[in-house]
Amino acid sequence: MAGAAAAVLVAAGAITYAVAEDGGSSENPSADSADAGFARDMAVHHQQAVEMSYIVRDRTKDEKVRRLAYDIAQTQANQRGMLLGWLDLWELPKVSSDAPMTWMGMGDMASGEDGALMPGMATNTELKKLQGLSGRQAEIFYLQLMTDHHKGGIHMAEGCVDKCSVGVEKQLAQGMVDGQQSEIGLMRDMLQERGAKPRP
Repeated sequence: MAGAAAAVLVAAGAITYAVAEDGGSSENPSADSADAGFARDMAVHHQQAVEMSYIVRDRTKDEKVRRLAYDIAQTQANQRGMLLGWLDLWELPKVSSDAPMTWMGMGDMASGEDGALMPGMATNTELKKLQGLSGRQAEIFYLQLMTDHHKGGIHMAEGCVDKCSVGVEKQLAQGMVDGQQSEIGLMRDMLQERGAKPRP
């Protein structure tokens, strides 16, 4: 287990370092670029997925759900570290006065009401509800929330694939699209096993 974790960290470090030399260019993306906007926004988006995943791990004993939650938390925490690391390499701020998703031309998409800063993000009320559930109810609500979360994340990652200029960041974004689409299918099946469906 420790060896696997170390390998992930080494790989993450290699990918982060590779960005500094992407395409051999010495020019860093600007603060208002798609590259920087995606890194900032997806770091925030990922942080909530990690939070939700650790909540449900404490609210159920179902090993399949706990494994999925652990995998999502570890994957997205590692990706978040890469995104923030790139901002450091580029000497860019990790926060912006611009509305989320402005880099996509969609700065007016999310109202930010009740903590949902971007499409797909759970509200503070929904997070509180998840914390109050247990067992099958917690599993179903988590799977529904995370399905919505992944759909919003995929939309943003596709935006980076289209608009970002740093090759390694585009590759990471495409990997997010592929991985989260696969997990949406898995969560749909897990919801069906529990007599439930994704939210409309």
